[in-house]
Amino acid sequence: MSQNIYDDPAFFQRYSLMARSINGLDAAPEWPALKAMLPPMQGLTVVDLGCGYGWFCRWASEQGAQSVLGLDVSKKMLEQARSTTSNRNIRYRRADLEHLDLPADSFDLAYSSLALHYIKDLPGLFANLHAALKPGSHFVFSIEHPIFMAPRTPGWITDAEGRKSWPVDSYQLEGERVTHWLADGVIKQHRTLGTLLNTLIATGFSIRHVNEWGPTDAEVTAQPALAEEWERPMMLLISVQR
Repeated sequence: MSQNIYDDPAFFQRYSLMARSINGLDAAPEWPALKAMLPPMQGLTVVDLGCGYGWFCRWASEQGAQSVLGLDVSKKMLEQARSTTSNRNIRYRRADLEHLDLPADSFDLAYSSLALHYIKDLPGLFANLHAALKPGSHFVFSIEHPIFMAPRTPGWITDAEGRKSWPVDSYQLEGERVTHWLADGVIKQHRTLGTLLNTLIATGFSIRHVNEWGPTDAEVTAQPALAEEWERPMMLLISVQR
């Protein structure tokens, strides 16, 4: 099973205090760009991989999706999602994305937000998902950018003149990276950008759009802390079609 750090009480408590946890999609600065990559929701059957609190599931339902299935490995995440969801066309299910089990040709859209960098067998997940999607359907996701994931000890380096830089360590060396994010020992899987895109292509997906997300001037004006995102891409947004 994938590492389930979200069910650790201390980790989950810290996670619950994040702006994204409190205010949902509107608190995610990349959401407008990710939303622009989505097809119209009306009448779609949707699966959300790593649904967390269920923010996207509820949004998709409100936008007219016919049905939404939210999957997550974390019991605590699913408890929170269920407690804040009244939409009758949304179902939540505990599932390990490393061993995805979905019926063939069943979904018009698959979505995932910042979950796939935890998956070790990403080719297996993509193959299972490809089989579960209907021909012509879409898969839209965000993932930590490989440049952001490459440092073995992520964090800004400040030189003697106060200039900050983001270290890139062994970028070509793919595999497990143990990081500190809200807790020690969080395991993520580093892949190069080429490996990620070529795995999608080899699975049979057609790449529609790739966004190495960074904030606009207006977004930095509204949230000055986002200026750091001009220095290196933290997130990668990808849209592909079955």
